[in-house]
Amino acid sequence: MHDVVAFIDSRTGIRGRAAIIWWLALGGLFLDAFSNSALSAGLGPMTRDMSLTAGQVALLTSMASWVALVFNPIGGWLADRYGRIPPLIAAKVLALAGALIAAFAPTFELVVAGRFFVGAAYGIDFAIAMALLAEFTPARFKSRLNTWQGIWYVAVSTNLLLAIGFYSMDVGDAIWRYAVGAAGVVALILLILQATLLVESPTWLARKERLEKAAESMTRIYKEQFVAAPVSERVAVVNLANKGIRNVALIFRGTYLPRTVLAATVQMGQSIQYFAVGWYLPIIALALFGEGDFVLATLGTLLFNVFGIVGGFLSPVVAGRLGLRRASAIGFGAVFVMLLILGFFFDSLPLWLAFVVPSLFILFHSAGPGANGKSLSTLSFRSELRAGANGIIGAIGSLGAALGLVVFPLLREELGLSTTFLILSLVPLVGFIVCSVIKWEPTRATVSPDEEVDAPQFASATR
Repeated sequence: MHDVVAFIDSRTGIRGRAAIIWWLALGGLFLDAFSNSALSAGLGPMTRDMSLTAGQVALLTSMASWVALVFNPIGGWLADRYGRIPPLIAAKVLALAGALIAAFAPTFELVVAGRFFVGAAYGIDFAIAMALLAEFTPARFKSRLNTWQGIWYVAVSTNLLLAIGFYSMDVGDAIWRYAVGAAGVVALILLILQATLLVESPTWLARKERLEKAAESMTRIYKEQFVAAPVSERVAVVNLANKGIRNVALIFRGTYLPRTVLAATVQMGQSIQYFAVGWYLPIIALALFGEGDFVLATLGTLLFNVFGIVGGFLSPVVAGRLGLRRASAIGFGAVFVMLLILGFFFDSLPLWLAFVVPSLFILFHSAGPGANGKSLSTLSFRSELRAGANGIIGAIGSLGAALGLVVFPLLREELGLSTTFLILSLVPLVGFIVCSVIKWEPTRATVSPDEEVDAPQFASATR
């Protein structure tokens, strides 16, 4: 086990087949964001097209997150039990099915069914993809896991650009069907590429004592000849978590408990604030810039998301300098201030501030807690617990996303946007407090020896 981790950590970059695997895993996260946001830009037209009530909008937009809540831990368990690659491929099949069902659905109920499959794919994929990324990332580049946040906003922005393109085609209120169908195209492309090019994680294989397979994976990935150490020279893996689904209990006690609380708080807090505000930016933009101008509102939303791209791709640098925890605390604090401004002054903001405040909301969110919840959970646990922990903490994040998606349209209808923003400002405030109290920082620490064994178990034939 030590030889695998030591070899990967000794790399001076992520290159060759490892880079292909790394970016294909991120490609899956692009699909998750693309599928999740497919309804966002066209939500207004879809509401008219299907004559949806506020309750139906809340159900439809939150369906994928409710389903992901269940499938996050299922995906994590599958990955820790059977490997990273098979469930990743299965997730693309589910995403493709969900996109096709929703795009061609004649009724509201079938659209909801399509979003069920999208949620299952999202839940399975995210926990595993982050674990796979961690296991191909040298320790010195831990903060690069936050790159997924920039990828998320690229996907959302791509959806917005496509929405403008579809709008110019005069497809009317059916524009949302084209956006959902485009997600199916992305799912099909990724399904083919991942099935062809992904290689099983050697770290996971070694931790499971499948050393011959681990050596084979290392040879395929790094183009060097690796062989498993002779059986007589192997040292048994100590502290191996091999109790299947019961491994989950380990992250809620002892050393892991404060890490779990921190990661879960960041994950849930960022999910609520993003999916209750960021996801609904097209609707908020219509309120800010005029209900009748779809293109202007979509361009406004696109501008907001450009700040998300900048913040997302800056987040590895920010996390590298400040640490994931401090970056999250500062981001939560800034988002809290932005929501207070929107809450108190929404109806009286001049046009330039109407652009600046939501843009800063997205910037501070994406550069801070937006990326860090998943990175915190990914980097805080040893290999055979990693995907399972991501699944549980991801489920908590999915609960936050579902709550945000449900709460926003209901509060907006009952109380108006200003009061809704003020209520939601409590979320980043709580996140700021927790991040200030719990001091765990995975980018400044290594997993201790009794968590990840350091005994050499196989050696490179070339060294």
